[in-house]
Amino acid sequence: MKNRNDIWKETSGLAGGFSIDRLGGVTMEEDSLREAAEALTAKLTLEEKIGMIHGAGLFETKGVERLGIPPLKMSDGPMGVRQEFQRDSWKAVGNSDDYVTYLPCSSALAASWNRELAFHMGSVLGEEARGRGKDVILAPGINIKRSPLCGRNFEYFSEDPFLTGEMASSVVRGIQEWDAAACVKHFACNNQETDRLQVDVGVEEEALREIYLPAFYACVKKGNALTVMGAYNRLYGEHCCHSGFLLEGILRQEWGYDGVVISDWGGVHDTCLAGNSALDIEMSVTGDFDKYYMAAPLKEAVEKGLVEERRIDEKVCHILMLMMRLHMLDGKRKTGKYNTPGHREKALDIARESIVLLKNEENLLPLSQERIKKLLVIGDNAERLHANGGGSAEIKALYEISPLMGIKILLGGNVQVDFIRGYDVQETEADGEYDREREAEEECSREREAEVECGRKAQADGEWNWQSAASQYDAVIFIGGLNHEQDKEGGDRRDMKLPYGQDRLLQKLLEIRPDTVVVLIGGSPVEMGRWIHRAKAVLWSYYGGMETGSALAETLFGRVNPSGRLPETFYKTHTDCPAHCVGEFAQGKKVFYKEGVFVGYRFNETFGVKPEFPFGFGLSYTSFAYADGRIEKQNGRWKAQCRIANTGERQGAEVVQLYRIRPDRDSEPAQKKKPAKELIGFEKVFLQPGESRMVSIEGEGSLEGYQVGIGASVEDIRILL
Repeated sequence: MKNRNDIWKETSGLAGGFSIDRLGGVTMEEDSLREAAEALTAKLTLEEKIGMIHGAGLFETKGVERLGIPPLKMSDGPMGVRQEFQRDSWKAVGNSDDYVTYLPCSSALAASWNRELAFHMGSVLGEEARGRGKDVILAPGINIKRSPLCGRNFEYFSEDPFLTGEMASSVVRGIQEWDAAACVKHFACNNQETDRLQVDVGVEEEALREIYLPAFYACVKKGNALTVMGAYNRLYGEHCCHSGFLLEGILRQEWGYDGVVISDWGGVHDTCLAGNSALDIEMSVTGDFDKYYMAAPLKEAVEKGLVEERRIDEKVCHILMLMMRLHMLDGKRKTGKYNTPGHREKALDIARESIVLLKNEENLLPLSQERIKKLLVIGDNAERLHANGGGSAEIKALYEISPLMGIKILLGGNVQVDFIRGYDVQETEADGEYDREREAEEECSREREAEVECGRKAQADGEWNWQSAASQYDAVIFIGGLNHEQDKEGGDRRDMKLPYGQDRLLQKLLEIRPDTVVVLIGGSPVEMGRWIHRAKAVLWSYYGGMETGSALAETLFGRVNPSGRLPETFYKTHTDCPAHCVGEFAQGKKVFYKEGVFVGYRFNETFGVKPEFPFGFGLSYTSFAYADGRIEKQNGRWKAQCRIANTGERQGAEVVQLYRIRPDRDSEPAQKKKPAKELIGFEKVFLQPGESRMVSIEGEGSLEGYQVGIGASVEDIRILL
């Protein structure tokens, strides 16, 4: 049996003839690479080629041992490398060798607005994938957050295509520096989980190209993503995983993509359509691998002349080119590691910068460790761990610091910290159709039960009740929000309300203790209207990974100055969202995006809809001043500059945001064809007290007919150019 290095030399004649840019960019001679892949493909039998283009295990394809071609091994997911499953069933192997670093979710990363952190997160993911022996990591997920109700939103970055593209392409480059391939998903318009396998999306092509495709383009062109995953849904009547319009027309022809296209697991529905499409690998969820559409049925279709063998050759060629790019055939591949102290430190860095300070009246935060002797922590999310939920994003975490643990570790035993759960979390099964009246009655019942349960537990503990809270404790922190009963694959939320009666609990708590610090954890926005006017201090945290509790504690007590900014609009209610008040969502088998390009803040800013908190918003424990704005334009490129000064008493970071603004934004609604504002640049700058710095943001594209706004959020424009 020849080894892989010998096979590579024999078939290509190009050993050592190319190099890989370790930041993810391929610099090899593409013609030579393809020539080598085609030469190796010619040595394969039809049966061997068929084996390479479909799952031969739940997370791997078949190799060709006689030619030294290995299987292609894959793993979920965006928050870390998933645990090992048996080859042909979803039963966990159960060994102790697949614990990994649990990274913050993509929404948390996006809230940092920090490209460097995005690259580092990708690098951790890539190195751990290699350390676990994986070739492809099924990340990042970059679908646009069209609606706050999508159950999988926590896996995605933002409602904005530019922010998503900038952050996700950095993740891709980080992954691929470790000879592991990123798999950018889900291409495209996979914006709801309800009926995701069949829903047919209709969207104007202008909106498709301006909102839903740019982040994929950025990952392909700027990040040089080596693989792309198709989506479950249909687009314009075609299943995305074998769509001629998406895969052949846009991805292959328009974008010139020669990487590997992988189906979502179970996303293929027809043998001939898949065989004749630009899809390269079919993966699915069952163990009958030879019955997959692109397995034995495809071999039969080729033999009957229904699918030309050259289409199979093209798929195999793409796979072999990927293997060459990853050094899977020449013996020069990088080794990886997982669960290193450095990886855990990166997870903490991201978590620290992802926390968003939404309110801080009377400078209630940060809390003073020295002044607090007795602290009460209320809420299930103070104690709940989130790593093992959410669907395919679940992680077998080496550890996870809960907020309660993080607070106790930071306070070091010098403060009495009491905990009461406050509300009862009832785990439920995902369901489809439901009766809204019945659901409203059940929610009221749950709220009443939660309040009774809260009081019962308080009395049992003997430490606290509503009436004595003010005198018993120096400070109260409520830590609630969502969990992976709401944020999960395969189901969408019904509304934005806080579950488990938390609204009623917060109303009562804030009446008695108006200085209660409210901390919410979740993957998507929640309604706050029933209590937000009473709250003086509110912190928002997406799922922050294994160090969530450490980062929250440091932020609450001033060890870290919050610098996160919202990567999506926090609506007052989901009916303010254009996907619901203008377009369609979860309407059965057909959904039309009637809102067009007016997604998220584009809708709010154009039509005057006031959110609870706007896109790009976030407060700090210090303050910043903007001055000296200017812009230079030349040959289709531009550079905007302004001076940012830290005018407060703490070191901190400001996210400088650049928006293209239409001068006619005050015209009649019926005449509005384009969004009033669009994000076109951003930069995060860290400053010491009293320090100032010129910030430059560069880009390309015409700005003719527009103004340019520099500010701290989409609503807070400080300089108009």
